Amino acid sequence: MTASTLRPRRSALYMPAANERALEKAKTIAADAIIFDLEDAVAPDAKEVARANAVAAASSGEYGHRELTIRCNGLDTPWGLDDLRAAATSGASAVVIPKVGSVSYLDQVSDVLDSAGAPAAMRIWAMVETPTAVFDVRALAHHPRVSVLVMGTNDLARELRAQLGTAGRHPLVPHLATALAAAREADIDILDGVFNDVKDLDGFRAECVQGFEMGFDGKTLIHPGQVEPCNDVWAPSADDVENARALIATFEAALAEGKGVVTHNGRMIENLHVANAQRVLAVADAIARLA
Repeated sequence: MTASTLRPRRSALYMPAANERALEKAKTIAADAIIFDLEDAVAPDAKEVARANAVAAASSGEYGHRELTIRCNGLDTPWGLDDLRAAATSGASAVVIPKVGSVSYLDQVSDVLDSAGAPAAMRIWAMVETPTAVFDVRALAHHPRVSVLVMGTNDLARELRAQLGTAGRHPLVPHLATALAAAREADIDILDGVFNDVKDLDGFRAECVQGFEMGFDGKTLIHPGQVEPCNDVWAPSADDVENARALIATFEAALAEGKGVVTHNGRMIENLHVANAQRVLAVADAIARLA
């Protein structure tokens, strides 16, 4: 991914597609991505209405810079096939697929999209929320249509019989790290899972910081009040940008002078530090383009 094609995905907000007021509000929320949800947030008797609402929203052109996706029901449900067929030509950039467990399942999803007229550019965001997905995550990440992995931490914790809400999420950290490594190997993005207590903004911010420090590209959210702190954590600060520019300038000046050892602010630096600094600037520029 180059600096010119980098797309910020700091915050991806689930919005229940059956709730028309929520869909209208989403037009003004500063999330980088919106996930119009047809699955967990929608009751069975509202599935068809939600599907129609999501398609109308994705095709409306009224959501500005926000990346629009649709979370479909699984193909093993009564609604999944119709969800995919409707999403295929909705204008959404991707479908979010829950409980992905195999490459063959992703192939089925991709075949349905193609047969329903989806553009070749439509991607799959594959949800990693089962032990099977964790074990097979390298193969899932390399599927040609997958552009983002999404951690489904609630379902994963349930299937592992792990306790949610533990300090530092230590029961899930190994599995988060495994999926993160797979995403990096495949050169795709990966989003951290949701934080359930919408009133605990301090706890939410701490979990954002943890996800950022681990290397996630952003986080999925369940409440609009989580967007601003999430965006803040994943955005380079003014000091970060200034230091990145200074580091690159120091390194380039040293190379021009033929120096074999380069120091910046008292620390030795090399190509990897320059690459990190260049990414900081690329992310900052990409965020600025959203304004």
